[in-house]
Amino acid sequence: MGASCLHIVSVFSIFLVFSVPWAASHSLTDNFLNCLSYRQNPSYPIHPAIYTPNDSSFSNVLNSYIRNRRFMTSTTPKPLVIITALHESHVQATVFCARYHVLELKTRSGGHDYEGQSYVSNNQFVLLDMFNLRGITFDHESETAWVQAGATLGELYHGIADNSKILAFPAGVCPTIGTGGHFSGGGYGNLMRKYGLSVDNIIDAHLVDVNGRIQDRKSMGEDLFWAIRGGGGASFGVILQWRIKLVAVPETVTYFNVGRTIEEGATGIVHRWMHIAHKLPEELFIRVQPQVVPAGDHKTVNVSFIALYLGSAEQLLPFMERHFPELELRPEDCREMSWVETTLLWAGFPSGTPVSTLLNRTGIPAYGKFKSDYVRNYITKKGLNQIWRKLIEVEKVIMQWNPYGKMMSRIPETATPFPHRSGVKFLIQYAVVWFEDGEEASEKYKSLVRSLYEFMTPFVTKLPRESYLNYRDLEIGNTTDAYRTYSGARVYGMKYFKDNFERLVKVKTAVDPGDFFRNLQSVPPHTWLPDSNNDKN
Repeated sequence: MGASCLHIVSVFSIFLVFSVPWAASHSLTDNFLNCLSYRQNPSYPIHPAIYTPNDSSFSNVLNSYIRNRRFMTSTTPKPLVIITALHESHVQATVFCARYHVLELKTRSGGHDYEGQSYVSNNQFVLLDMFNLRGITFDHESETAWVQAGATLGELYHGIADNSKILAFPAGVCPTIGTGGHFSGGGYGNLMRKYGLSVDNIIDAHLVDVNGRIQDRKSMGEDLFWAIRGGGGASFGVILQWRIKLVAVPETVTYFNVGRTIEEGATGIVHRWMHIAHKLPEELFIRVQPQVVPAGDHKTVNVSFIALYLGSAEQLLPFMERHFPELELRPEDCREMSWVETTLLWAGFPSGTPVSTLLNRTGIPAYGKFKSDYVRNYITKKGLNQIWRKLIEVEKVIMQWNPYGKMMSRIPETATPFPHRSGVKFLIQYAVVWFEDGEEASEKYKSLVRSLYEFMTPFVTKLPRESYLNYRDLEIGNTTDAYRTYSGARVYGMKYFKDNFERLVKVKTAVDPGDFFRNLQSVPPHTWLPDSNNDKN
């Protein structure tokens, strides 16, 4: 598969480099479309993949993969053209023509970017939508797979289960997330304590570079291959596909989801969890999810303990009794099933949901605002009680606390751009979701999550206050075309990548010095202007 793709581009890239687009007096859009037509591979016509605002289906295509209604309003900037690539040559032509006509390029694989950076810009832009490129090819002998960028996690998990009962892949729990963006930002899930992140299990990739050429690991070089595995592929090119190494799981695993309120001793249980969750066997992952619930005439906090254990309930129960008796886990709490069946429960589907549901790419979009934090020091019971009171005050915000340790601690911070490794106790995601329309409602809910995030300052990492790239948050720092400086980018770059940011900048400068691939939180080249302001970490 890879050889044939590279063979096509070896001829096509020459065609791109030495051809000159029409210089007619058409509008910018017409010129771009003419360029696409002129540069298409004749064997794979691009016209069926093109949508303009004049097409009746333009809005449906645009909105079908917008997951956050904050970016589905009448005032949200729209692309001049959408290209729903049907072949890799369509991606090459789009990159070349957008660059030639000085149009910003947005690339969308699943549409889950929390800040809409994969499909929204204040500049004139075109949208390259990858949903048609979602093939998955398995190699049973090597236990690997090539996964195209438009494939969702659900499609990947379903495909793995179709091929094996004892293989899996470490990635997220939302089945509609696109693999193109998820993997390039790190990609964590409930297998990370055993196998690390998605990027720790990627062994090759195909990428279209700024010159419209398809590169694999060998041709792009180890620096660029390092950068796209956790540094955000959208800063460096367009990911076409990943080659992943599948991982072993038992034929039967165990899942539980038990809740405890403050009145039922949740504070003491969470305090104990905090001290042991990162030390537990790598086969056990226990997420803590505190949220506000009604309790008669008042409100309280219920903490859900949601777990995946790579083994049987018979093995899990005595271990929990010895090491985490505070939870009082009972046999009836434990449910044994295949790994792929647990992916549905983690995604919030009820028990008994057919595995084929993983193939559903659609969902009901809501408004949402999200943030993240990392915790490296234990929080006291007093601190936990303060957090519960604040959570009740903001009420609508949900927190997820995800334990690290084991494999995550063994992999060096510099192995990939993702630096949040050894010493991390757990990752926090803050999430608020709403369905009310209007700017007033939007500001109300966003202020709630901001308030909780600010309150958590004493409990989380500092200098920098670390954040997870895939939980993108423009409020921790961003740049604009009017103010694109290295030091401005370093504010968010240090939070996402820590000291790896400097190496990412060097890679960016080498492969895209003109900064064609960019967004409000992209990695800058050194050609960005310096700034006299003090950096803020």
